[in-house]
Amino acid sequence: MIILSNWEIVERLLAAAALGSLIGFERERLLWAAGIRTHMLVCVGACLFMLVSAFGFSAALTMDHVVLDPSRIAAQVVSGIGFLGAGAILARGEIVKGLTTAASIWTVAAIGLAVGGGLYFAAGFSTAIILVILAGVKPLEEAYRDRNQSCRLKVEALHVALTPELVKSTLGLRNAQIKRYLVNTRDTGSVDDVTIVLGRVSSSEISAFVVKLKNLDGVNKVDVVSRDVGAPEAA
Repeated sequence: MIILSNWEIVERLLAAAALGSLIGFERERLLWAAGIRTHMLVCVGACLFMLVSAFGFSAALTMDHVVLDPSRIAAQVVSGIGFLGAGAILARGEIVKGLTTAASIWTVAAIGLAVGGGLYFAAGFSTAIILVILAGVKPLEEAYRDRNQSCRLKVEALHVALTPELVKSTLGLRNAQIKRYLVNTRDTGSVDDVTIVLGRVSSSEISAFVVKLKNLDGVNKVDVVSRDVGAPEAA
C-alpha cells in the first residue's frame, strides 16, 4: 500500500498548476476566454481527482474482498471534462471557433491525471508537444490558408474584350482555379459585366490579378468583391 506524504501531494498539485499555466498562457495570449486560470484549474482539478482515486481510498484496501481501480475516476474525468470544452466552442453560421481551445482543455486534464499518477516525464513532454502544436504550428497553418483563398472579381470590360481563355493565360491560372465565369451584357450591348470566381489563390496573387486585368485592352474597371480565407482556425 502506497501512501503519499503531504509534500509529495503538494509537489504534484504545484506541478500540475505550472504545466497547466504554460498552455493557458498561450491561449491567454490570443485573448481566448479559457486562459491561464481556466487551464490551471482544470489541470489541478484533474490531478486532485487522480490523487484521490489512486491514494484516497488506501484504507479500504485493508478490508476483505475490496479491490481498488484508480482508472475508474480517471475515465470519468476524460468524459466529464467535455462540458468545459463544449462551452469554449462558438458557432456563428458556418464558422466554428474554439475547437482548439476545447482540445487544449481536454489535453490539460490528461496532463493533470498524468501528474497525479506520478508520470512527470510524460506530463512534461506532453506539455512541450502541446505548446509546439499551439504556438509553433500556427504560422504554418496560417501560411497554408493564405495560399488557399478564394475571391470574387467583378470586371467591367468592352463587349467580348474579355474571355475565359484570355483570363487564364493573363493570370497564369489552371483550369481548376477558375470556379465560375459569368458574363452579363448590358442593354447597350457594348459593355460586359464579368464575374470571375477564383480558388486556391493567395493574397499577393489576388492583388497582382487586379493589376494584370486592368492592363488588358478593353478592361475599364476591376474590383475585388469578396475574398474568403480557407477554413478558419478553430481556436
